[in-house]
Parts: sequence; structure tokens; C-alpha cells
Amino acid sequence: MTDEYVLIDDEAGFRRAMSTISRARRIGIDLESNGFFRYPEQVCLVQVSTSHDVFVIDPLALEDMKPLGDVLARRRVETILHAGSHDVLSLDRDWGMRIENLFDTNIAAAFVGMSRLGLANVLEEELGVDIPKEKRIQRSDWSNRPLSQKALDYAANDVRYLHELREALGKKLRKLGRTDWVKEECQRLSKTRYDSPDPEMAVFNVKGWRSLDDRGLAILKSLVDYREDHAVRMGRPHFRVIPDMALVSLAEKPGSDLRRVRGLGNFARGSLARGIRKAIAEGKSAKPPKRPVQPRQPRIPRGQREAISRRLSKLKQWRIAQGKSLSLDPALLWPMRSLQRIARSPDKLESEMQAPEVRKWQRKELGKSLRRALV
Repeated sequence: MTDEYVLIDDEAGFRRAMSTISRARRIGIDLESNGFFRYPEQVCLVQVSTSHDVFVIDPLALEDMKPLGDVLARRRVETILHAGSHDVLSLDRDWGMRIENLFDTNIAAAFVGMSRLGLANVLEEELGVDIPKEKRIQRSDWSNRPLSQKALDYAANDVRYLHELREALGKKLRKLGRTDWVKEECQRLSKTRYDSPDPEMAVFNVKGWRSLDDRGLAILKSLVDYREDHAVRMGRPHFRVIPDMALVSLAEKPGSDLRRVRGLGNFARGSLARGIRKAIAEGKSAKPPKRPVQPRQPRIPRGQREAISRRLSKLKQWRIAQGKSLSLDPALLWPMRSLQRIARSPDKLESEMQAPEVRKWQRKELGKSLRRALV
């Protein structure tokens, strides 16, 4: 594939690009978003590659991205991504798009035993390809227009080599007998969906909320709602409006001199400061939000704790040994939560094998070994 790409920033160009993309049996895709600078976050660039062409699509210049969604929804079209969890959620969030047949080269790289899983690292190790990965460009505001030539080149490189990489990793997976393992992991990823945040639960996403009593939590919720209004009005992410630490500090000490609260900036003065004081006052008189209920762990009789601890240690060692045997990160081989439940209730091993976290390939490849480990 050449170093060329086509920038698509009008409807006619998009139709021409989709004429090529819709005929492909395999496409690579990547997204660039603006969540570090803007709120709400938005997909600002969509890069798509076929076996011969690279298209850098500007969705901000287009009315309807549905033709691309139609291609992604086809079972016969394989869509290649690298570390695509955020992309899958973003496609669903912005356009309701679902990827029916997904292959993630990050997942594949992990299952052939690679440890450095960033795209640049995997390309260099697997294909000997060096692509520049400048943090300055990666963290730039992708909603700015016009985009620089460097930014467009950077974006195009994220999909340029995905087809070749998929082929190389696919060969290794077949040789190792792990094709079905990766297929199942990719199917799981393709089924993830974007959940719109619940504004009533936003307070519990603030780092430090657990340190507050009920009065402080009610004040924090009022401040979080105030920040949300300004984030929407200003189009900035929360941390660029008021950082969490400032909100928690005010919730702990609502009588603080705003000018001395680190991180408040312009919110410590004038009408913005009056808004902060009003939010604090409203929080003081508000009913505290109901704290999330933590799943209750079954009570373990004191006489069983030592035995459970020994079993869990044995199971951890089993997973480590399996990882060494397969030259894989042990965390890939069996969920820790499942091992913890098995340690508490080894008699329920067979039902635990059907737990949602446990994969079919794990049961098939490691089930017998796990049973022996418990003997």
C-alpha cells in the first residue's frame, strides 16, 4: 500500500469513497475524537482502509454517515480495529452503528504472546513498520479545522497497515490453535453498547466522593450539577471546567474562601463564584443521594477462611503456571473474580464454568486442568 490517502470532506467525495468501501470484503477502521477538549465528546474523524486505499473521512462536513454503518453491519465484511473498545462505543453513541464481524489486532497480539500492545509497538515487532506516534498530535483537538498535514498523516497511518497486520497475526493464531479464542473475544467486544450516563449517578464518578459524609455528598451532587451545566454551556470536558479535587474540597469545607480553593480559577470570582455559593447552599438543604449498593460478599465463617485462602493461592499459582506454559499473560486465561468464587465454593465449580465472565474457549482449553488443580 502506498503512503497516499484521500481526504473526504464533502458529500460527493463520500459517495465515491463508499462506492469503493462497500465492495470490500475487509476494511480497517479507526476514529479520532475530541473528548480531551470538548464536551460532549464527538467523533471528528473516521479513517477507513481497504486492501488498496485509505480514506480519511471528515464526519463534521457530512450530513449522514449511515452508508458506512450499513457496511459495518454486514456479516460478510470483516472490520479490523486496534484496541477498538472506545471506537465501538463511540460508533454506537454518535450514530447507532454496530460492527457485526470484528477483528481486533490488539486482542490478537495479546493472544500470540506480545506484551507491548500499542499499535506502533505491534507494527514494529510484527511487520518492521515504524509509524510516528506523537503525543502532541494524538492529544490534539480533532474538532479544529483545518487539520494540519501532520495530523492527517498521523490519522491515515492508524489504518494503513491493519490489513497486513491482520494477516500476519491471523497466521500466528492458526499455528498456535488460538483463532477461535480471539474470535470469541472479538465477538464479545462487538456486542458492547454505549450507555447514556445517568445524571443522578454522576456524583459517584467524582474521585474522592467516598470520603464524604451524607451532608458533604449532597453538597457535592449540587456542585456536580452546577459544573455539568457549565460544561455543556462552555463545550468543555468536566476537568477543564472545575477539577474533581476542587469540588470535593468544597464539599468537605463548604465555608472555604473560594480564592484559596485550588483549581477553581475564574469560578472563584464574580458571578461564577456566586453560582458556586448558591450550589453549596442548595446542597446543604438537599436530601443526600442514595449511595450505590455494593455487592455483598457472602459471609465466610472464621474456620473456613484459611482453607479458602489456601485454595485461592493454589488457583492463582495454577493460572500463573498456565500463562508460562502458553507464553501468555495469565490474566487472559481465567477471570480473577471467578477464581475467587471457586475458592469460596469449590463444590460449585461446574456451575461456575457457565459464569458470564468465563469464555467458551477457556472452558474447553483449561477446564480439565482447572478441575485437577482443585483436587
